[in-house]
Amino acid sequence: MNATERLALSQGVELYDELSATVNERTLEILEQRRKTAVIRRRGWLVRRMLLVADIVGLASAFALSEGIFRHGTGLNHFNLWTEVLLFAATLPGWLIVVKLYGLYDHDEERTDHTTVDDLVGVFHMVTVGTWLFFAGAYLTELAHPALPKIALFWVLAIVFVTMARGAARTVARRQVTYVQNAVIVGAGEVGQLVAKKLLNHPEYGINLVGFVDAQPKERREDLEGLTLLGSPERLPGIVRLFDIERVIVAFSNDSHESSLELIRSLKNLEIQIDIVPRLFELVGPSVAIHTVEGLPLIGLPPLELSSSSRAMKRVMDVTISGLALLVLAPLFAVLALLIKRDSRGPVFFRQVRMGRGETFRIYKFRTMNADADERKLEFAHLNKYARAGGDTRMFKIENDPRVTRLGRLLRRYSLDELPQLINVLKGEMSLVGPRPLILEEDRHVEPWGRQRLDLKPGMTGPWQVLGRNDIPFAEMVKLDYLYVTNWSLFRDLQLMLRTIPILFRTRSVY
Repeated sequence: MNATERLALSQGVELYDELSATVNERTLEILEQRRKTAVIRRRGWLVRRMLLVADIVGLASAFALSEGIFRHGTGLNHFNLWTEVLLFAATLPGWLIVVKLYGLYDHDEERTDHTTVDDLVGVFHMVTVGTWLFFAGAYLTELAHPALPKIALFWVLAIVFVTMARGAARTVARRQVTYVQNAVIVGAGEVGQLVAKKLLNHPEYGINLVGFVDAQPKERREDLEGLTLLGSPERLPGIVRLFDIERVIVAFSNDSHESSLELIRSLKNLEIQIDIVPRLFELVGPSVAIHTVEGLPLIGLPPLELSSSSRAMKRVMDVTISGLALLVLAPLFAVLALLIKRDSRGPVFFRQVRMGRGETFRIYKFRTMNADADERKLEFAHLNKYARAGGDTRMFKIENDPRVTRLGRLLRRYSLDELPQLINVLKGEMSLVGPRPLILEEDRHVEPWGRQRLDLKPGMTGPWQVLGRNDIPFAEMVKLDYLYVTNWSLFRDLQLMLRTIPILFRTRSVY
């Protein structure tokens, strides 16, 4: 070891001794567990292998079930069962190459909020291409004449089983310490602290915030006082090495443009994920596109006005799904109506005026409170969680509200009280997915720029429900709705609906 290496090592030891006493216990626990292994493994290593196993299990399950159903069919020409099994096994490497080409092993390490729902389109394409390439290749080479019904069944089953196996693999992976990414935020101003708060609100992202790096930090908000200020940006490369940092989020530090570029470039060789919060991030949604002018990247915002065809597709989906859901759920509606009448006095349905697209409407819900709940609202105003949290009385929500009935608590826990809103959707007053339907008292606090959130009808679910529900402040909710409307896509609606399902079993109703 030369003199330079010894100096770097001694400085690193001093820095670790200085900061280890201030970082959170979770960081030290992660470092201790990782140091027990000969080679440190990270999220990408873990998830790629878990997903690879999931893909093999999903494809093999689809093959086995389709073979079982068509066991008396001819299958692949003159081949017997074991020959078909060996042929399928031989094609598995090809399947995995196709999966890799679609990038389905790489997103979990890069994106904090990536889920199996985000893989649906890629899985559908991958299975479709793989299945029909096999069919075409076997037919054209006359090596075999696969039965079309059997191939079609395998195609459907593979999409379902691979998706389910990937979901299960991610569930297992997220319980491992290897999945957790240590992260620091460069910039301890308002934006950096906002990013920190959002990450802390979502432990399912698997991000352990070690602290902030900033030479001129702002005073930290009360709910972030536990996060350490690790020092100035000059320390960042050393901090990355000492605390096994895997993600660095650059969020508007006070450094100059040149200094920020130099800092980011210095991290490129450290094998970490670098996230940069863009300027004007309030306008940048999931539908933005990056294009270039002679190598200069430009972020292109989509048109703010939805086309008539987009609105028509959204309405067709609303009518179809809400109509079918009301037919299927009619027996449940009858049972719940009977239970509500037996549980407490008052009507079955609770109707309340909400602001819709251009006009007000009455929202339908199963009644979960005593009949005199509205008259007693002022009596419990002091329990409003938003007022107690920071003086923001634009929204009203009481945890463990004493006005809620015994049955009402159960209905709210699983959001069953919201099912009658399907009637609003069928009538055209609401949509399955859309901005949060505000009461008139809340709506009057929306600023003029935020009025564009109601260019689409209010929804039974939306980004506000998927990303935080009760924990999202009023201003943040308006921004989420604005981004949803200005970046709308049909696939985004489908994603939000699918992501709402598991949330219903974890949180309570927000209305």
